[in-house]
Amino acid sequence: MILRASFILVSKNDSPEVNLRSIGRKRFAHLSESLDEIHVDANVPWGEDTLFTLEFRADEGGKYALHTCNNKYLSAGGKLVDACTAACLFSAEYHSGALALRDGAGAYLAPIGSKAVLRTRANVASRDELFSLEDSLPQAAFVAALNEKHVSVKQGVDVTANQDEISSHETFQLEFDWATRRWYIRTMQDRYWTLETGGGIQASGDNKSSNALFELQWQGDGSVAFRANNGKFLLTKRSGHLYASADAVDDNCKYYFYLINRPILVLKCEQGFVGPKGVRMECNKANYETIQVVRGPKGTVYFKGHNGKYWHADSECVTCDSDSPQGFLLELREPTRLAVRAAAGARAYLAAAKNGAFRLAAPDLAAATLWEY
Repeated sequence: MILRASFILVSKNDSPEVNLRSIGRKRFAHLSESLDEIHVDANVPWGEDTLFTLEFRADEGGKYALHTCNNKYLSAGGKLVDACTAACLFSAEYHSGALALRDGAGAYLAPIGSKAVLRTRANVASRDELFSLEDSLPQAAFVAALNEKHVSVKQGVDVTANQDEISSHETFQLEFDWATRRWYIRTMQDRYWTLETGGGIQASGDNKSSNALFELQWQGDGSVAFRANNGKFLLTKRSGHLYASADAVDDNCKYYFYLINRPILVLKCEQGFVGPKGVRMECNKANYETIQVVRGPKGTVYFKGHNGKYWHADSECVTCDSDSPQGFLLELREPTRLAVRAAAGARAYLAAAKNGAFRLAAPDLAAATLWEY
């Protein structure tokens, strides 16, 4: 049975930002090393290059465009292009619960050849042309405030702050446990950070356990502290090793947080999606607008609009018309919800109003809107 989509297509958690999995190849889509194609050969969706946004184009006949993390669009011929043209628009169809994307000539997207390049070819949707949309769990990198090194498992099972760059070894998936409201922290090697005897933290657990649960305590300065199952806070030793041995949070216990797999962000609240009305941003839009996220120092991020301008927020409104960036901090509060606060001044949180306006409200979490992302 074929269902042609005349509605906004989203994943199970209502986010248009997804991982794309081939039904036929049983692999995930990711950016090619040359950044000009999409290849469907990843065993696991890890890092920002496996995140895609299905943009609903209401003014283009209700079709969809596949937007990549490097701010390009997939064309039917398989190449990534800077602007969304007619060749980048696809009709969405459901075939027995799976998704197929069809171009204007009636051909379906599929992974083609030994490199599994995503492009259109066949006019019939077989298993090779079918995909599932997988929820993209938050993946983060952490920088220790003590030595400004990235936390890593590159050198083995010890969790150590000793790397200058972010790779898959410095990227961790955060998996929420609703019963305890704490987090499991998973590596690409399918191991979990675990509290060991003596307080050391190792990525040695292949199963979820109580000693693999960590409470995230946001400090308000762009940093987060981890509280382990022994009630102690993680701290960074001079060697870079992480130990759960601190009774209270000091500078040695602080880690700057970067949401790695959201280089392009979509924000939503109870009123609707965030998007522009002129240069002013509103949060009651029916359709979503992608926001480019630029990483800054010490957990700071800058938001950039399609017009190439940066967000500026104050106690009155949020605009997207600034040539110079204003810093914001992201605080992950739930698997699909985060709080956004200013990185300077009173560090007030962004809060939505029922009329669609939003602004910097107050530095207390009670005043913050938890944005779906």
